[in-house]
Amino acid sequence: MAHIIVFGNEKGGSGKSTTCMHVATALVRMGHRVGALDLDLRQRSFGRYVENRRAWMAQAGRSLPTPNYRELPEVDPEALNQGENPFDQRLSLAVAALEPASDFIVIDCPGSHTRLSQVAHSLADTLVSPLNDSFVDFDLLARIDPETNKVKGPSIYSEMVWGARQLRAQAGLKPIDWIVLRNRLGAQQMHNKKKVGAALEELSKRIGFRVAPGFTERVIFRELFPRGLTLLDLRDTGVEQLNLSNIAARQEVRDLVAALRLPGVTVDF
Repeated sequence: MAHIIVFGNEKGGSGKSTTCMHVATALVRMGHRVGALDLDLRQRSFGRYVENRRAWMAQAGRSLPTPNYRELPEVDPEALNQGENPFDQRLSLAVAALEPASDFIVIDCPGSHTRLSQVAHSLADTLVSPLNDSFVDFDLLARIDPETNKVKGPSIYSEMVWGARQLRAQAGLKPIDWIVLRNRLGAQQMHNKKKVGAALEELSKRIGFRVAPGFTERVIFRELFPRGLTLLDLRDTGVEQLNLSNIAARQEVRDLVAALRLPGVTVDF
């Protein structure tokens, strides 16, 4: 069976789709078969990223390693069993179609709570939750005492992940490996970074996730999206000079993929 990697949180602006695209592309570049789904039916940032990539390749006459992206299939409401949710059926059909030809299925969830997102979390073998490195986004995971910065209790999102874990346990599936990424790190505010880091380490022991470094805030990520390119493509395409910042960013991608500890994956790019 394909290993399912879900990128999820319930806040936008954390670089989730960018991270998803880089991980999916890295896996394809390492020779793995990667299926891809975008469950944000409104924004479709990940889906548009792949579409931009296909358009750039057609225009440039180049071929780049690309995940096998699919839209969710439509279902006939009349064909559903009584009480069956159409979104459950659409996601089930999409995963079933990708699985025979995939080593990994990468799923990008919307930055909000939806039925599709809830079901996808229960399917996750690996759950990746990027968040901006601030207490504003930390609220996604837990409630904090404003005076002491101590964790008061889990957030609604953390409780949803707990529910997904319970569903997998009841079905006899292996536990979710949950990784929280400290994404869009800046060069300043070192004191705040330390406080956020300490709070994450404390919370990780209480609700069971691993903390991993994500991507530093860089202009290059915004520039790559319209062409559907990733940092791993720059050396092959020649569309950008590989400056020191880009080289450092490529290393961040390597470190992230290694931190995911995916089965059968040896980082070699």
